[in-house]
Amino acid sequence: MSLDVPVLPDDASAEALRADLATWTVDAVESVVGERAMRALSREQVLPARRAARASSTAEATLARLFLLGDTVPTAALDAALPATGAEGAARCGLVELSGGEARSRVDLRPYAAVDSDGEARWWVASDRGEAVTGERLRDDHVLGIGGASLTLAGMTMRAPVGRVLDLGTGCGVQALHASRHAGSVVATDVSRRALGFAEFNRTLNAAGGWDLREGSMLEPLAGEQFDLVVSNPPFVITPEGAPSFEYRASGMPGDGIVSSLVSSVGSVLAPGGVAQMLGNWEIHGESWSEGLEAWLDASASAGHPLDAWVIERDELDAAEYAETWLRDAGVTPERGRAEFEAAYEAYLSDFDARGVRAVGFGMVLLRRPASGSPTLHRLEQHEGALQEPFGGYLVQALAAHDRVTALTDDALLDTAWTAAADVTRESYGPVLQADPSYILLRQGAGLGRSVSMDTALAGFVGACDGELTAGQIAHALAALLDVDAGRMVAGLVPAVRELVADGFLE
Repeated sequence: MSLDVPVLPDDASAEALRADLATWTVDAVESVVGERAMRALSREQVLPARRAARASSTAEATLARLFLLGDTVPTAALDAALPATGAEGAARCGLVELSGGEARSRVDLRPYAAVDSDGEARWWVASDRGEAVTGERLRDDHVLGIGGASLTLAGMTMRAPVGRVLDLGTGCGVQALHASRHAGSVVATDVSRRALGFAEFNRTLNAAGGWDLREGSMLEPLAGEQFDLVVSNPPFVITPEGAPSFEYRASGMPGDGIVSSLVSSVGSVLAPGGVAQMLGNWEIHGESWSEGLEAWLDASASAGHPLDAWVIERDELDAAEYAETWLRDAGVTPERGRAEFEAAYEAYLSDFDARGVRAVGFGMVLLRRPASGSPTLHRLEQHEGALQEPFGGYLVQALAAHDRVTALTDDALLDTAWTAAADVTRESYGPVLQADPSYILLRQGAGLGRSVSMDTALAGFVGACDGELTAGQIAHALAALLDVDAGRMVAGLVPAVRELVADGFLE
């Protein structure tokens, strides 16, 4: 049975299509439709871009109208835009339907650009067309393209060279494309055959190497294997019976079971030193937002896989807000059908109330199997501010800093000359006529953009960290200057310095 996905039948077809699309970049699309329309597209509004693209006859405008905006275009125009492939070749690949001298796209195909440690990458990514273009409800096995969640995961993923990478729940293959630039090999799995079909098309179109694509749920296709990096944007949306369900966002497990299962079991496929990075959400039943996550981590340890853990909750919605968010995402709104909306809304609230769900948190999870010994990192924190880019690079540095400062004895820490990071600034607040400030803040420009309140001694310490003097030398000088016992000064500074190093304020 046909999976209704595009297929590149041979390398020659892929090479021809790749050559045809070479000038169709993100910048080329923006030059056709303009900044206003690009911003509207990010809000899933296509009208401004359609108006602009229809006013242009360039190849880039033709491709944007056809593949991004849902327009039909003349077959002759498509032949001109894809000279090596042609309209007939595009039809044979399953990209378009031809009828009456016109072509209509069967897929969403768009340029995508990203920057990592190896420079800029440019790809073209195919997926199912969205509701904004079709005006129709998504099919249950809809294959999602590049969205906000996939961009977030790509941005937070650490891009150090690694051996084996697992893209768990690959969808159209965006994370696997990124991984192919810094991994020795890539395994990509999904429960959806259609998703794997799109991933294979995107792999072939972009000449991204030989991925190992496997069908299966969760870790089932991976028994006995280990990976250096696991990335996953799992179908974590909580979807009670009676609410709209789509394969790409709902696992079929009750509540937050998909994230619970992953956190509890992913350690079994991590190589020593291996890292798992994923997005997810978690139910909050009591006052503590992290109680469920703590239980999942305990379950992993009980199963023989104790893990370093760093969880950052980015958002928290009460039960009603969560229901409204995901109903709107599914196109179920009062304007489109009040009866359907209220029935689905009721299903959410009944499910949450019956299980005592107060709120749902959303965020990022980083887990690591210790290379040797026991876990040393256990950080569960809330952060609602913007993440400074590139966040994946910050995580690489932050883990390295944590490992270094954890391995240092107090004496070794004091014997080290530290330097304030280049992105760190100091702010002082207080009445104009007051000699000393009331508040001194150390503010970070990278990563999580943290701020730390400091007393006079810590502020003086950081201000002296220029790489010339050791921490011990600075501490003793401060003790003499402030007329404080040197032992007390050192005892107070050591844990503070450890935190500043781990958080990236000191290098």
